[in-house]
Amino acid sequence: MQISSVNDVKIYNLSHGKSLPEWLSDRKKRALQNKDVDIQRRIELIQDFEMPTVCTSIKVSRDGQFILAAGTYKPRIRCYDTYQLSLKFERCLDSDVVAFDILSDDYSKLVFLHCNRYVEFHSQHGHYYKTRIPKFGRDFAYHYPSCDLYFVGASSEIFRLNLEQGRFLNSLQTDAVEHNVCDINPVHQLLASGTAEGKVECWDPRVRSRVGMLDCALSMEGLPSVSALKFNGSLTMAVGTSTGQVLIYDLRSSRPLLVKDHYYGLPIKSVNFQDHLDLVLTADSKIIKIWNKDTGKVFSSIEPQTNINDALGPAPRWCSFLDNLTEELEESPESTVYDDYKFVTRKDLENLGLSHLVGSSLLRAYMHGFFMDIRLYHKVKTMANPFAYEEYRKDKIRQKIEESRAQRVQIKKLPKVNKELALKLMEEGDDEAELSARKKKGKALPSILSDERFQVMFENPDYQVEEQSEEFRLLNPIVSKVGQKRRKKLRLLAKQAEANQEEEEPEGRGSSDESSDDDKSWVDEVREQRRLIYEEGRDRRRQERKQKQGQQPRFFQIKAGEEFRSFGDVARKQKLQKASLEERLKLEERSGTVNVADTAVGSKQLTFTLKKRTNFWSLNETQFSLTNSGL
Repeated sequence: MQISSVNDVKIYNLSHGKSLPEWLSDRKKRALQNKDVDIQRRIELIQDFEMPTVCTSIKVSRDGQFILAAGTYKPRIRCYDTYQLSLKFERCLDSDVVAFDILSDDYSKLVFLHCNRYVEFHSQHGHYYKTRIPKFGRDFAYHYPSCDLYFVGASSEIFRLNLEQGRFLNSLQTDAVEHNVCDINPVHQLLASGTAEGKVECWDPRVRSRVGMLDCALSMEGLPSVSALKFNGSLTMAVGTSTGQVLIYDLRSSRPLLVKDHYYGLPIKSVNFQDHLDLVLTADSKIIKIWNKDTGKVFSSIEPQTNINDALGPAPRWCSFLDNLTEELEESPESTVYDDYKFVTRKDLENLGLSHLVGSSLLRAYMHGFFMDIRLYHKVKTMANPFAYEEYRKDKIRQKIEESRAQRVQIKKLPKVNKELALKLMEEGDDEAELSARKKKGKALPSILSDERFQVMFENPDYQVEEQSEEFRLLNPIVSKVGQKRRKKLRLLAKQAEANQEEEEPEGRGSSDESSDDDKSWVDEVREQRRLIYEEGRDRRRQERKQKQGQQPRFFQIKAGEEFRSFGDVARKQKLQKASLEERLKLEERSGTVNVADTAVGSKQLTFTLKKRTNFWSLNETQFSLTNSGL
């Protein structure tokens, strides 16, 4: 709970402070309520008196027992019973609600205007009927004597739907292009419609004709549209505009009695009257102002931390018990909603290295991300980047220093990023300024260096132009010569401007021939750049091959107990493997070599002695001698 005082008027914010997340169990909620003092001091006026995301509009039934609120996401309507201080029912809808109204004294008859042109009727048990209007609607009003629903929207017509006959009647044709709001006076049933041109058209439902038109834009500067409309009594009408002004009119006069400005420039969303103290409650998306309807003096104001979509008006009777509670409570600073949790997306989890926690109890899925404990988030953030705060602090100090330097006398100097581009722009800017000064009606174009839209290009290193890249050389084929050509062209134009002040086409070859020559030179330059890039790539590949061929030979270490065999031995061994057994034996006998085979049990020596025979030899006559060289 938060207590504030504006003009010695105390304002109690009952919903200020920590709110418990919906996914917590009742046991955890009770545990948090016992531990956290801030949650204990929070007053829950009505149980579950909230929407999952946004509440767009809210109304109270005429008997004061039920509060109905429309919101999203998903589109839904919630009904709260003020006698039980709890949620009575909830109904989900097919699309978002633009406006709704309660036709009965309780919640038994409801009408919803949807964003897709549908009009939906609900009874006490639920959905009853659905129809569609010809144009997109923005507001509607119910005329009780004739049972007519008047719809206004993106059309010049005001559509009429009779609920007694169950059909559409002839619409009211107006002079406006579009209508934003409408209201019916509860005393004499006058229908008023606020247009997008800043006018209010008044119609008599009995004769279906316009009885008057009020131009609110004449009392203000510009052409504001009407965004809110409300009657008070039989003669007073309040008009809210899209520029943040509220005008109080007497229906007998075309001039406003009072003009109240919110000074925020935001459209007025809601206007209500408090007759007991002669006060007017007006609200835009930022503030609710309460002021005297006769003098315009501010009584008080409410400025919440979130945007305002609708305002109920004076507190109903069932809130009277709050007077006893507010006297006992004092002002105390409290945390904002979900202070103990941090919302993170999947990308944030990947950057922190916590993707493996998806599905665990440490992360709670919500919409397009997750809620995690704020203490865990800070701990992991510090471990992931321990110098983040130091870097952030240095950047802030650097920005402050640069801002202080900007207030001094400015000296022309090159930026830190894209110095060559800035130098070229400075030279071209001087030449163009000199050329425009020589002309009578010439004006120099604004420089890119002084334009705020291109300021980041000379400050952020990510925008550094890489002139040696292939993309730059192909997209800018004449970037090396453009400075000289441009300066020559500017000097030529300056001479022509001095010779002829009327800027006529020089005789001889036309501009089309010059442009064709420029295109031809541009194509030739692109081809030249392509050839150079190809040759550079070919030279680079050739150089890489030379480096590979010119590499130093690799050396291998011979282990102990092994003999070195040259490459000739390897070739001879391969040739010997292809020969037959007879040829191998003859070669061994002729060369007198000894084959030594190393095995796991030692080296063995094998000697062959052959007896020569004609055309054949016998294995039985072969003598073998096997000696162990050592085990």
